[in-house]
Amino acid sequence: MTSFRREFPLPDTEWPPTREFWAAAARGELALPRCDACRRWRWYPDATCRFCGSASSTWTAVRGRGRLFSWSVVRRAFIPQLAADVPYVAGLVAIEEDPAVRIVTRIVDCEPAVLRIDLPVRVVFRPLRFAGVRGEVTAPMFVPE
Repeated sequence: MTSFRREFPLPDTEWPPTREFWAAAARGELALPRCDACRRWRWYPDATCRFCGSASSTWTAVRGRGRLFSWSVVRRAFIPQLAADVPYVAGLVAIEEDPAVRIVTRIVDCEPAVLRIDLPVRVVFRPLRFAGVRGEVTAPMFVPE
């Protein structure tokens, strides 16, 4: 079986550890693996739960709300494919279900000056695309509430 590989820097939506994350995003859902044994959220996906060692987890939709933990305004493209996107805000969002779970994402539809630690945010789904790169991927991003 041949796996379709997205053109860099698009994510490989068929990579087994994150395939369900991207499939959920394409449906307009934010889903994360949850351990079937201890019920803890497991992000970033791993073969076993770091809390109890269980190898069993289920991808589960979360509400898509959280708090801004940290962010950075990217003003210089570190690869040519990002040049058309700068400036943009890269953020770390703590999800409402478990604030210890933090997702690296983009913060969109706001001026960086309004951002602050613990700012309530909610998920939106946008096409992730890059100049000169074929295709796009639906990605979860966050906006202030």
